[in-house]
Amino acid sequence: MDDILNKLEQILEDRKSAKSDESYVSSLYAKGLDEILKKIGEESTEVVMAAKDADKNKIIYEVADLWFHTLVLLRHEDIEVSKIQDELSSRFGLSGLEEKANRNN
Repeated sequence: MDDILNKLEQILEDRKSAKSDESYVSSLYAKGLDEILKKIGEESTEVVMAAKDADKNKIIYEVADLWFHTLVLLRHEDIEVSKIQDELSSRFGLSGLEEKANRNN
C-alpha cells in the first residue's frame, strides 16, 4: 500500500508543473483549493451513497476516488503522505477514546 501511495504522491507532485489543459490534476491545482475541496465533498457523498446501496464494488471504486482526491489536497498543501502515515502510526494501539482524550490536552 505504501508503494502505491508514494508513487501517486510523486505523480501528483509532477502534475503541479504540467499544463492545466493537458492534465486533470493540474487543472484542479490551477482552479485552487475550493475546487479540490468540492471534489472531495462529491467523492465523499458518492462513498456514502455506494455504502447505502450495499454495492461493495462501487464502494471500492468510490473510496479510491476519494483517496485520490484527498492525495491531491495533500500535495496542494505540500503535506507528505508520510506525515499521515506517522499520525496513524502514533494512534496505533490506542483506543479511540484514548486518542480523542489525548487531542484535548
